[in-house]
Amino acid sequence: MRSEASPDEDVWRAGYGVIGHSKETAERAQALADRLVGCACVRDRDEVYRILAAADRLTSAAMWLVAHMTYAQVVDPSGAPLPPEAFKAAPDGHTGGSLNMVPAYVGYLAANALTGATRSWVMGQGHCVAAIEAVNVLVGNLSPAQVGRYDRSAEGLSRLSADFYSYAQASDGAPAAPLGSHVGPHTAGGVLEGGYLGFAEVQYVHMPLAGERLVAFLSDGAFEEQRGADWSPRWWRAEDSGTVVPVMILNGRRIEQRTEIAQEGGAEWLLDHLRMSGFSPFEIDGRDPAAFAWAILEGERMTDDFAAGQRTYPAPLPYAVAHAPKGFGFPGAATNRAHNLPLSGNPRTDRAARDEFNAGAAALFVPTEELEVAVAAFSLHHSQGRPLERDHPLAVRRPPAPVLPEPRWLAPPGPASSAMQAIDDYFVRLVDANPGLRVRVGNPDELRSNQMGGTLERLRHRVNRPEPGQPESVTGGVITALNEEAVAGAALGNKGGLNLIVSYEAFAMKMLGAVRQEIIFARRQREIGQPPGWIGIPLIATSHTWENAKNEQSHQDPTLAEALLGEMSETSRVLFPVDANSAVEALRELYRNRGQIGCLVVPKRPVPLVLTAEQAQAAFRQGAIHLLGEPDACDVQLVAIGAYQLQEALKAAERMVGRRDTVCVTAILEPGRLRDPRDDLEAEFVLDDAQLEALFPPTKRRILITHTRPEPMLGLLRRLDSGRSATRARGYISRGGTLDVPGMLFANRCTWAHILADVADLLGAPPTDLLQPAELEAVLGVGDPRVLRA
Repeated sequence: MRSEASPDEDVWRAGYGVIGHSKETAERAQALADRLVGCACVRDRDEVYRILAAADRLTSAAMWLVAHMTYAQVVDPSGAPLPPEAFKAAPDGHTGGSLNMVPAYVGYLAANALTGATRSWVMGQGHCVAAIEAVNVLVGNLSPAQVGRYDRSAEGLSRLSADFYSYAQASDGAPAAPLGSHVGPHTAGGVLEGGYLGFAEVQYVHMPLAGERLVAFLSDGAFEEQRGADWSPRWWRAEDSGTVVPVMILNGRRIEQRTEIAQEGGAEWLLDHLRMSGFSPFEIDGRDPAAFAWAILEGERMTDDFAAGQRTYPAPLPYAVAHAPKGFGFPGAATNRAHNLPLSGNPRTDRAARDEFNAGAAALFVPTEELEVAVAAFSLHHSQGRPLERDHPLAVRRPPAPVLPEPRWLAPPGPASSAMQAIDDYFVRLVDANPGLRVRVGNPDELRSNQMGGTLERLRHRVNRPEPGQPESVTGGVITALNEEAVAGAALGNKGGLNLIVSYEAFAMKMLGAVRQEIIFARRQREIGQPPGWIGIPLIATSHTWENAKNEQSHQDPTLAEALLGEMSETSRVLFPVDANSAVEALRELYRNRGQIGCLVVPKRPVPLVLTAEQAQAAFRQGAIHLLGEPDACDVQLVAIGAYQLQEALKAAERMVGRRDTVCVTAILEPGRLRDPRDDLEAEFVLDDAQLEALFPPTKRRILITHTRPEPMLGLLRRLDSGRSATRARGYISRGGTLDVPGMLFANRCTWAHILADVADLLGAPPTDLLQPAELEAVLGVGDPRVLRA
């Protein structure tokens, strides 16, 4: 029989304030204490209970602070009731979810303290950031901008509370406080905003490298918002991944409608669903930090035992389901209003709400002396020789720069070749040159169809049971599923390695939300002087608008490039290679840089080789390059964005020889380098006026032929636009159907003949100077389009 409980165990068992311990949690804590003593993680069982008791007090204090962050602009560490003027005029915050996240995050800290290891964490419900910030301030786990601004003093806590949803702005328009409504770069240890529920769910299993440990806090609302998370057991491998412990906060999220979990049968239905997906789920008390600490360590034990065994996949990944009423521990808990503002009114103007707040805060209050003792129990980093939680492995990702092999450059002129095949050949060589970088290829469709057969053979689809004779492997690096967000998540989560995403252009639109969240987070990191260290991630959009003509207009959509050009160009790069050499150089350009996501719009069909190796490299240094003629001496400058657009421009230029004095054909490979910069960071990336004018003389007549819709590209390239009398633009005008490539060009009035009609108009010459009568009739829409195919 077990000996009598020690005083430290008795203190913990008694609970603290609103925090109690169920019989099941107490039994689990006993078993955990014995195991930690057995593995020499702690000196004795008393040390375990001292940390767990400290966790109760830290949890209560942090919940108290979360309530203040929502409602108060003044924090009184004495715990005295607050008067009306101490409250905010307009309180805000996702208070209920944040209150529920406090014991979860404190449980994570407790697991670290108990084992002397700093785990990584990610939180899908980024709107619950108040929980993270409150706990971090209390334990001193602060980001650089927060150090000296927030601390446990009355002034520091009041500033934290006042800053939360203050909407204060700096003179440049940026938020003035190092604190936001969601997880941001100022959140110590934050790596993902979590603004779109569900994106953490499809990334977390790909995040930890071998030997690392990750805790993923997930939302029950995200369960129905984003599919793909239930495939995690399908992807996790002990051979190349660290442990992952997903923890769902099951708090009955409801704003207007119950979640699918609640409608289908609650926790039992969820557990059955998780088991069917390959997880090994278990339930815990979501009100108790000790339950979370146990869940994390038990989940890791389960995974370590599996890794030490026969490893028959899919792995039965642990999955903790934490039950808690929404907003537990504060008035309004378990009501619909607990989602946001749990009180019945504003305490500043409503006496009843003020009394309610003060009573609720009093139940959570921890005296300063007791809080200091609790904080000290968590301040073990120096003695344990481990980093603060703000510096967990995911937060400080900076893998070594990849070795970039010299490409097998092709020498123009030469036979037409596939730019995608050139990328395929280079990527295989890149993987072979970097055996230390874990590879993830996100693939929502057919790699072979997109000319990436070599990559498929080298890396293989990741499956649980490979089929003989097929390019499949248990440890394959190609993550394939008919779900764009899920496969993009594989690459976006693998920030410790080498990544590639390949998709049909039209279908890649479904990745936009996830990709944009990553771009925004990385951009904010740059803005605060802490640029991300992960290797650039190429997103290849192929089988694109112009060459996917046969599959109806649903497959003909350049919106992804247009949307990503709206983001800041030094972080969101949009590249339009025009041949095999420039496609390979575009790939290299992304991999030699950090913290960038690049959309590469690449043709998969053979196109003529037009750039030498030197020209391809120069084109990406300045964003554009002249292919024919010089702009200073030409009558008209034809400016092409896209491989097929360049070919039409070159055909038009051939017709002009002998008919007009001169013509210049210029290819723009990265339009974002030529835009008007919107801030200082972007100004460092774009060309200055002198560089731009050398490429595009300001008084020159110009015709733009673009892969995208013409209007957004004209807006982006406003510095090149000399007005309607001197500048024309052609591109995708939302016409398509079951056509071929020449048919798509004709339907959207982007053929060489349409370009020549614009040339004649700009030069004030009759179009018959440049076009035969039958050609002109086709351009005017009254003739046979086939005459333009010669």
